[in-house]
Amino acid sequence: MLLGMLCALGSAVCFGTASVLQAVAARASAPGSGSGVDAVLLLRVLRQWRYLAGLALDAAGFLLELVALRSLPIYAVGAALAASLAVTAVVASRVLHVRLSRIEWGAVAVVCGGLAMLGLASGAEGSGTGSTALRAGTLAVAAGVLALGVVAGRLPGRARAAALGLGAGLGFGVVEVAVRLIDDLSLGALLRNPAAYALLLGGGAAFLLLTSALQRGSVTAATAGMVIGETLGPALVGVTWLGDRTRPGLTPLAVAGFALAVVGALALARFGEGGEGATVEA
Repeated sequence: MLLGMLCALGSAVCFGTASVLQAVAARASAPGSGSGVDAVLLLRVLRQWRYLAGLALDAAGFLLELVALRSLPIYAVGAALAASLAVTAVVASRVLHVRLSRIEWGAVAVVCGGLAMLGLASGAEGSGTGSTALRAGTLAVAAGVLALGVVAGRLPGRARAAALGLGAGLGFGVVEVAVRLIDDLSLGALLRNPAAYALLLGGGAAFLLLTSALQRGSVTAATAGMVIGETLGPALVGVTWLGDRTRPGLTPLAVAGFALAVVGALALARFGEGGEGATVEA
């Protein structure tokens, strides 16, 4: 349990710091194809060292997330990942000299308090391994994320950013659930498991959609959609189908902690790109 929570928090630190680097790279790149699923834009930002450094941190964060998902309920890991916005806000205030208001510093404190409550109340991960239907459904959702990106790319302004952010959050949520649905790591079992394909498709689609959302749209709208997509759905799947529970008698504390962490993250949504309006010299 302690190792899992430490890994979840470490993952949030990696993802939050990576956001600062990737945002600068995305904003500095010329627009790509104009689609919500924009592979051209992704290829362009991959030429920048800041984006590559961010990807390295993302890889480290993902490995820590895998460890956390093997010992903690999905709702606890999802809340910790949403808390990466608090990390981004603090890093942006130091590195990019972005001014945080008193309300935003308060939101950082709320996120930390919510995570502390979750840490006290969370039980071990559920023992459920998921049905074949759930694995197939996870793959279908991952494919739906790509379809959502194509449709969202045609929407105007703020609606496009919110839809792309929500799609990215759903993709990251698919990854969280898929990790729990992979119980056999042998090659043959992986090739037969729809969750393995869902993990790859959902993660790839999430990166494409999030990069497009941050490059063109409202950062606040995109990040708010992402936080909602990557926390609520996976938490519901974990509790309903995978047996995630809290410690006996501490369910209200866990619910309150989860809500505080998510609400605090939403209050920091403008930092989804590492500090809206921030600039860094090349």
